[in-house]
Amino acid sequence: MKKLIFSTLFCAVAATGFCVTPDKGIDEAMMARLRQSYKNDANDKAISNALRGNDIDALATNADSKNNLDDNFTYRVKSKGITNQKSSGRCWLFTGLNMLRSQIMADNDMPMIEFSQNYNFFFDQLEKANLFLQAMIDTANKPEDDQTVDWLFAHPIQDGGQYTGIADNLMKYGIVPKSVMVETYSSSNTTKLRKMLSRRLREDGLKLRRMAAKGAKPQALQAEKEQMLQGVYRMLALTLGVPPTEFTWTRKDSKGNIVSKKTYTPQEFYKEFAGNDLKNDYVMFMNDPTREYYKVYEIDLDRHAYDGKNWTYVNLPIDDIKKMAIESLKNNQMMYSSWDSGKFLDRAAGTANLDNYDYDSLFGMTFGMDKADRIRTKDSGSTHAMTLVAVDLDENGKPVKWMVENSWGPGSNEGHVIMTDDWVNEYLYRLVVNKKFVPANIMKVLDQKPILLPAWDNMF
Repeated sequence: MKKLIFSTLFCAVAATGFCVTPDKGIDEAMMARLRQSYKNDANDKAISNALRGNDIDALATNADSKNNLDDNFTYRVKSKGITNQKSSGRCWLFTGLNMLRSQIMADNDMPMIEFSQNYNFFFDQLEKANLFLQAMIDTANKPEDDQTVDWLFAHPIQDGGQYTGIADNLMKYGIVPKSVMVETYSSSNTTKLRKMLSRRLREDGLKLRRMAAKGAKPQALQAEKEQMLQGVYRMLALTLGVPPTEFTWTRKDSKGNIVSKKTYTPQEFYKEFAGNDLKNDYVMFMNDPTREYYKVYEIDLDRHAYDGKNWTYVNLPIDDIKKMAIESLKNNQMMYSSWDSGKFLDRAAGTANLDNYDYDSLFGMTFGMDKADRIRTKDSGSTHAMTLVAVDLDENGKPVKWMVENSWGPGSNEGHVIMTDDWVNEYLYRLVVNKKFVPANIMKVLDQKPILLPAWDNMF
């Protein structure tokens, strides 16, 4: 007790007016002041009783935020059906395929159709395995504590991804109807498969580095890598099934009448019913206020295939991105988009609104970082891809709310999420737009040489 009194009496008064001790840890005096700062009055007790037995979001819910978010939109691209990625990180793949299927159903008078995410996921994982193993060969002359080597071993393979993976995968391997290669347990629940593949690849990566250190020739390293990929192929075939090289499919119109029955390769099927040049006709935009706008950026090693394209984007102010989004929706074009979907999202209501939860009132403090500071401190970033399908404009042509088609199965708003424009400003990160809706001055930005960012960059 004497020690506590002495420390409290002789502590210095900081600029804040609080008594502080010079120790950098939490000493007894500081702990006493922390305890005293908590009032534990009737208000605190009521809030504590509620919080101890309930979910924080349930208690922070702002009932007034549920008003005035109807499902009427000025421009809405029609689609049919809703998909479900289940317990997997394949939102990027579902979003890309959902964007295409809306177009294919409309252009070909088809009933609801879904494409096999499992088919393209198989090749995504195989390509990523090759990307890792080849990177192990390419960096074999670097020490194990080199930052690139360290990053590669930390991230040998993931089930997540981004738009360039869609473009590279679909343009190379085509697509098939879901009935041709259905989901499996491991495609819908990817965690264990990802961990097993990661373990296998780390072991193989070490072997390749040790072979190179002993003077193995490039041809021997490539032969060994192919043997390793045979093991990866086996793991994927056992868990996901063997992808078809051709299939027979009966096409029906929207009324259920048979139109044709043909045999296709997946590439032929893509060319006949989609045909989009996903690599050259689309541009990815980012809203990252921590970096200079109207610049092109590229993330090193952030691609899905060794011979694929790194994640490359133009960084723009949010208003420029929204203008292109509105123009696309006016012309009946869905878009690939990505968001920080975990913030202020009411999953039960299917709404994303900055007013959904009042954390400030619940905890009696302000959570006030802007978008740039949230990015800098890793509080926010792009976590989930969804398909942008609708916008509602006021009488002056300004956006009021937006809507995306999600891939979490049926739910509120028939599997869609309605977002206020204020929420979009804060939590939209990436949007992929067809070049025909991109203004000439922004297209000119693409002439720049991209600024290369490392794979371990804060944003990615």
